[in-house]
Amino acid sequence: MAQPAGAPAGQQPYSNGPVQNQLMHSPDGQGYSPAVPGSYSHQMPAKVTPHQSSGQYSYSGSQNVSQLNNYQGPGQTLNRPPVAAFSGSPVQQPGPVPQVLPPALQNSAAVSSAGSFPPGASPPVLSNWQYSPTPVSQPLGAQTSHLAHVPGTGSAQPPSSLSGSTNPPGSYQYAASPGGPSLQNSYMKPGTAPPPVTQPLTPLHPPRPPLGPPPVGGPPRPSTAIAGPPSAQSLLKSAANQEGDARSAATDGSVVQNSYDAIEGGGLMATPHHSPAAPNLKMNRSVGYSYPALPPGYQHTSPPGAPGMNASTLQYPDGSKHFHQPALGPNHLTASMGGLSLQQEGLRPVNLLQERNILPTTLLKAPVPNLHEDIQKLNCNPELFRCTLTNIPQTQALLNKAKLPLGLLLHPFKDLSQLPVVTSSIIVRCRSCRTYINPFVSFLDQRRWKCNLCYRVNDVPDEFLYNPVTRVYGEPHKRPEVQNATIEFMAPSEYMLRPPQPPVYLFVFDVSHNAIETGYLNTVCQTLLDNLDSLPGNTRTKIGFITFDSTIHFYSLQEGLSQPQMLIVSDIEDVFIPMPENLLVNLNENKELIQDLLKTLPQMFTKSLETQSALGPALQAAFKLMSPTGGRITVFQTQLPSVGMGALKSREEPNQRATAKDIHLTPSTDFYKKLALDCSGQQVAVDLFLLSGQYSDLASLGCISRYSAGSVYYYQSYHHKHNPVQVEKLQKELKRYLTRKIGFEAVMRIRCTKGLSIHTFHGNFFVRSTDLLSLPNVNPDAGYAVQMSVEESLTDMQVVSFQSALLYTSSKGERRIRVHTMCLPVVTTLSDVYLGADVQAITGLLANMAVDRSVSATLSDARDALVNAVIDSLAAYRSSVLSIQQPGLTAPHSLRLFPLYILALLKQKAFQTGTNTRLDERIFTMCQVKNQPLVYLMLMTHPSLYRVDNLTDEGALNINDRTIPQPPLLQLSVEKLSRDGAYLMDAGSVMFLWIGKNCGQGFISQVLGVPNYGSIPQNMTHLPELETAESIRTRAFISWLREQRPFFPILYIIKDESPLKSSFLQNMIEDRTESALSYYEFLLHIQQQVNK
Repeated sequence: MAQPAGAPAGQQPYSNGPVQNQLMHSPDGQGYSPAVPGSYSHQMPAKVTPHQSSGQYSYSGSQNVSQLNNYQGPGQTLNRPPVAAFSGSPVQQPGPVPQVLPPALQNSAAVSSAGSFPPGASPPVLSNWQYSPTPVSQPLGAQTSHLAHVPGTGSAQPPSSLSGSTNPPGSYQYAASPGGPSLQNSYMKPGTAPPPVTQPLTPLHPPRPPLGPPPVGGPPRPSTAIAGPPSAQSLLKSAANQEGDARSAATDGSVVQNSYDAIEGGGLMATPHHSPAAPNLKMNRSVGYSYPALPPGYQHTSPPGAPGMNASTLQYPDGSKHFHQPALGPNHLTASMGGLSLQQEGLRPVNLLQERNILPTTLLKAPVPNLHEDIQKLNCNPELFRCTLTNIPQTQALLNKAKLPLGLLLHPFKDLSQLPVVTSSIIVRCRSCRTYINPFVSFLDQRRWKCNLCYRVNDVPDEFLYNPVTRVYGEPHKRPEVQNATIEFMAPSEYMLRPPQPPVYLFVFDVSHNAIETGYLNTVCQTLLDNLDSLPGNTRTKIGFITFDSTIHFYSLQEGLSQPQMLIVSDIEDVFIPMPENLLVNLNENKELIQDLLKTLPQMFTKSLETQSALGPALQAAFKLMSPTGGRITVFQTQLPSVGMGALKSREEPNQRATAKDIHLTPSTDFYKKLALDCSGQQVAVDLFLLSGQYSDLASLGCISRYSAGSVYYYQSYHHKHNPVQVEKLQKELKRYLTRKIGFEAVMRIRCTKGLSIHTFHGNFFVRSTDLLSLPNVNPDAGYAVQMSVEESLTDMQVVSFQSALLYTSSKGERRIRVHTMCLPVVTTLSDVYLGADVQAITGLLANMAVDRSVSATLSDARDALVNAVIDSLAAYRSSVLSIQQPGLTAPHSLRLFPLYILALLKQKAFQTGTNTRLDERIFTMCQVKNQPLVYLMLMTHPSLYRVDNLTDEGALNINDRTIPQPPLLQLSVEKLSRDGAYLMDAGSVMFLWIGKNCGQGFISQVLGVPNYGSIPQNMTHLPELETAESIRTRAFISWLREQRPFFPILYIIKDESPLKSSFLQNMIEDRTESALSYYEFLLHIQQQVNK
């Protein structure tokens, strides 16, 4: 029976017992995809014949993919039907007519910057929500349908028809209202409790007075503007009012669907909404807010019988009749696309064999799209959203001719210092494609705006005429939603399928003999103790613990116990949950018991001789415990699972590591994938920390994180004594992991202008419907990627737009929507396509595609495809753009680093050949390719090299009273090293400080703190804190580099005779290694192929 937690693990226990994704961190677009149902299509071709006709080249084969439980895994090729054109019957109207302006209670709006909650303003969240697989009883006829509807913009769109059921195994199933359409995967909102109240946030611009609702009774005169944040009561009424609108809007015969797909609001595949629309007089597809000429005084007309307002009350405080904004019409692109010196530089032919010093001395920045400055200044930050081509080809044939991949790379939940947050009773979206209003829509007049994705003309809701920032009526184009490409909305209740879940964290620890031997439990428990108060959450936060070896141990943390109780389940074939109500407990109410458990856990198993590992059953138990609420499971594993479901056998043969044919990159079982899909269906994500010195089959284990939108962390050969630097790395990374922000029960959709289509996703997630990514958890360190094609010619379009929308629940229990929108020009010539190439984004997307190719075909196929990508694009440039054929190997300036970056990828652990890469290490690097935002992926692929023995303050940054030196970047070649210097290599997850034999005595003594070169210790990993100018500069530079990433790079200080020198030299991308060409040899190979 129950024993005190301190009881030895060996006592006989009682026996018996049973349980959502986005775009650059993926599984099935990952380097470790299963050879089980759901195999992935080849996404990179073998070398194509050199003379194929335009239009035949394709980076992505589209195969029919058998589905596992009707799930589409990330990375699968999705064939989307063409977008239906809007076919509503327009009703001619004489002109825009103002509607009655709403009372204040219906329009509470506030804008704030993220995270700036005033003290005590975190929203009161109802703590008594019940989560149960069956709905609270309620007459079906009275059931409310919450759909993605915005008052005044029509009803929600149904999602595209899906093949088969979309219900995740074990998901909530609720009955539809009698007589209504069948609801797939539908949740009905339990009970009749009011929705959580969203309180206003502090203003975005501190000097301004607080933003408030518009005054009752129409626009304020300048002297009577009312300031002050909206009351919580008014926000609650606004939400209730919106629900009323959502209900009444569903009477037009459109299908109402209570699912995430309906809530986020159908993508471009959604059925067009057939309802009268303002006439779309001319499809003028330009960007901007200019009005056509309107009859003077159009503002003063009122609809027949409009109650409550005289025409004379509609006077705008600033006296303007319409917007005085520059017309950004056909001239919004800068000049003609070839006449500027900047552009000529981008197209300047570079002879790569002659110009050896092409690496810039500062970090490469994303290219700036060739847009009018008024539009470009509103564009999305490339750190969040960037495209492989900043000039979009008008046709697929032109894209095929360029031989470059078209895709997007996203970092959607990145930590931001400035984030406008809008609290409003209304979220304005296109009635047809459900795009969120953004800076790139066109306002035809004050009452109508044209969507920049599907070109539908929409009405501007009355509430949107009031600008909460300026507190002025009649300026919808100045609202924060139309002035910021990145914005976050506080979502009203119709964006919820259920009340927002509490933050729930479950920790699962391997306590087998092998695990205890590594000493990891001391580090993890102490780090958890130190950061318990910093876990994201509120008064509802819950926490629980499970440990396992060949049996599973639960810990009862019931209030009133003097110490935690251990409950052991030894029947791992039929796992059950003992006392489920006391295993996940409120963190604040049970903190002392939790602290007691964390203090005693590391000592409880020190005498254990149990060597078996029942990881699979432990994960099944964790899933059962978490499934009623959802949340995050964090599992620590140190060996190959050996007993119960999910047991694995070693597949690594050290001598076979190099042979590409026998390499085991695919999972050996589908157990972990299936369990991950079950987790995703119940809003549970699993993060895996693998701390192992032996083969643990990460290809199989990684599936649990990949498909549940989790993350994988790998600490090779972790041991607290034999490998102490790993202890500090685990501490630092675990602290970041525990305290960073988190989003729960999230979904993400990416939309693009009509004519473009998305066909493949990369990242850790599950594709719920054709284009909706399920992310049970979303974290700020995850990146995603998508591949795209030009489905219909973009004729008459000067620009196209892309928008990602991430709907999530914050740790404070608020439903939020983070929207990023990017606008790019359309071009018609091949030279312009090359001009706008973003070489880093292209490399990042190709790396994701190569991981897929490694898994679906072979590693050598993936390597060939990477090389062919360079050959094909440079051959196309040479034959189609260069007017004068030149000797050598010529690339456009924009792609001058392309061969170098591809060579760097070929030498990276994910894709390199040779026997020195462990299989788990290779798989983990592939996980990182899929999971990391582009900036970290590039650093890992092409490290940065700096000389640091002569740092000065010239050109230094000044940050928080610290001076950060900025030494120039050096090429990654031994010829750039001098024995007189000291060089820092930053390879992302590791740093090397190489000290030359003849390095100056001053640097050695004043930075390393030792008298001479011979005294430098062999295993030095820290710089001493000396009060010398040289030491302060060097440490400031290294600290600054470390602060810019979410993981902790270990610093190894090495000399010529250090064992780690080989790792340092391995990163010298431009030099020859035993299994790879030098950069010059690689260029000669490319030249030979291009000239064929």
